[in-house]
Amino acid sequence: MRISYYNGEYVNHDEMKVKSGDRAFYFGDGVYEVVRIYDGRFFTLDEHADRLMRSAEEVMIKGLEREEIIEILHEIKERNGITDGALYIQVSRGIAPRDHGFPDGSKPVIYASIRSSKRPEQQMESGVRAVTTEDYRWLKCHVKSLNLLANVMEKQHAVENGAKETIMHRDGVVTEGSSTNVFMVKNGILFTHPADNLILNGITRLEVLKLAEENDIPFREEGFTVSDMSEADEVFYTSTTQEITPVINIDGRKVGDGSVGGTTRRLQSFFNKKITELISVKQS
Repeated sequence: MRISYYNGEYVNHDEMKVKSGDRAFYFGDGVYEVVRIYDGRFFTLDEHADRLMRSAEEVMIKGLEREEIIEILHEIKERNGITDGALYIQVSRGIAPRDHGFPDGSKPVIYASIRSSKRPEQQMESGVRAVTTEDYRWLKCHVKSLNLLANVMEKQHAVENGAKETIMHRDGVVTEGSSTNVFMVKNGILFTHPADNLILNGITRLEVLKLAEENDIPFREEGFTVSDMSEADEVFYTSTTQEITPVINIDGRKVGDGSVGGTTRRLQSFFNKKITELISVKQS
């Protein structure tokens, strides 16, 4: 039986009832995180918890306790016994009659659930196709908000065009994917959009930049255009569940020679080593 958490209770996931007055239901008024579990251990749990707290603060959700979040995540993991999975947690502003203004006296509502999730080994090995489109989202993309309709529409754009991801741009400058951060390699230099309000500062994005610095791979956090990307040697995207995924074709055109590039392979190898080290700590 799969156990989830909602509004103070651990319940059978299939029998869980969401309150109709939950502002997540009415307005998407909340924030969320997805945390990866490898062989029973959380990967970058503190970083995800910290970002959840920052997102809540950014949209003025008050009364959320970091310690409570950590406790719920551990409890959900233990109750379900899933060793390789993804744990989803969201926080809404609370339960109240439907009114756009913030309700007085409401308490944040926490929902958490877990699912088994295998590493996307085939797509990481072979690479994927992507398409591009205009980024028309709001200007607080650094908040991991429940308001994901634009992202859903962009992901469907990829699906309908036989691609895995949609890479978005504002006036030609690449921002990010519909559910990923995007990187380009040109002449041995790694490029990615700076962590401002136009992108979500992904946890895996940050891990990749750390790995690049630790292993003498030059990188620049600066914008690049769709035109620049069309002449890139390599392109890849990152996320918690998709890790480091090479992009070998964009809008029907090969990236580089159409194969996975050397810098991408190096970063995948360094990332794999971090996961192996995490698992080894558990076993020792």
